[in-house]
Amino acid sequence: MPRRPQDYDDIPGTFVFDAEKSRQGYGINMFCMSLMKEENRRAFKANEAEYLKRFPLTPQQTEAILKREYNRMLELGGNIYFTAKLGATDGHSFRHLAALMTGSTQEDYAAMMLAGGRSVEGNRSKSGNFDKPARARPGKVGTGFPKKDVRQRKKARTKRG
Repeated sequence: MPRRPQDYDDIPGTFVFDAEKSRQGYGINMFCMSLMKEENRRAFKANEAEYLKRFPLTPQQTEAILKREYNRMLELGGNIYFTAKLGATDGHSFRHLAALMTGSTQEDYAAMMLAGGRSVEGNRSKSGNFDKPARARPGKVGTGFPKKDVRQRKKARTKRG
């Protein structure tokens, strides 16, 4: 089933990691998480292509990993925090990866972030639907449930023990 278009799909240079991207990138993200263990890092570095066969990856995902195409990995469902584990396995800092992904030097990337991040000009939704910051909906708590529902859930948990 093809992916349903989302309002945020037209934000330049952005791949929003939503539920559909999560499903799409399951193999990439499980591979990257496997790199948290030393024995897996060793096995991967010994034979990268063979190690990747352990995961449900598409040919495009496999190619992006082998070529270290981080933006392509995100486009194919990778999560930035998981794919950073691949960079760390290669001995790179997150700052190095971010600079690489934004086409800048590490120094320029750091300076941009210290100055408040990238400008929103030219980086907003082309539809114009996101010009104003989102507002919290009245009656909601951080969970997204109405306050009454949150209280009922807490009460039910307390009764269960």
